[in-house]
Amino acid sequence: VQLVESGGGWVQPGGSLRLSCAASGITFSRYAMGWYRQAPGKQRDLVAAVTSGGSTNYADSVKGRFTISRDNAKNTVYLQMNSLKPEDTAVYYCNAHLVTMNYWGQGTQVAVSS
Repeated sequence: VQLVESGGGWVQPGGSLRLSCAASGITFSRYAMGWYRQAPGKQRDLVAAVTSGGSTNYADSVKGRFTISRDNAKNTVYLQMNSLKPEDTAVYYCNAHLVTMNYWGQGTQVAVSS
């Protein structure tokens, strides 16, 4: 199983980034997919998730700014991040979850600063 994130980088406050996570080795459409983030010295927290049926949920801190979506034909989940703030700076991780199966990507760094 591989989850490969891409799209991270540096952006100024108010800017946008789009993260992608390409999955292989799983039946992607059956899995709930999520994006988590971990800032230095802090725990890893859920940012956004989308179920196999397409239902989504978001952390309160990103509601209205971030959008998670999935393309089952491409085995890929996306996180569109708008109106980025310095407090969004973290390593962002992709997660695939189905019952007892739980997989993580290697993470992609997002840095928001002026």
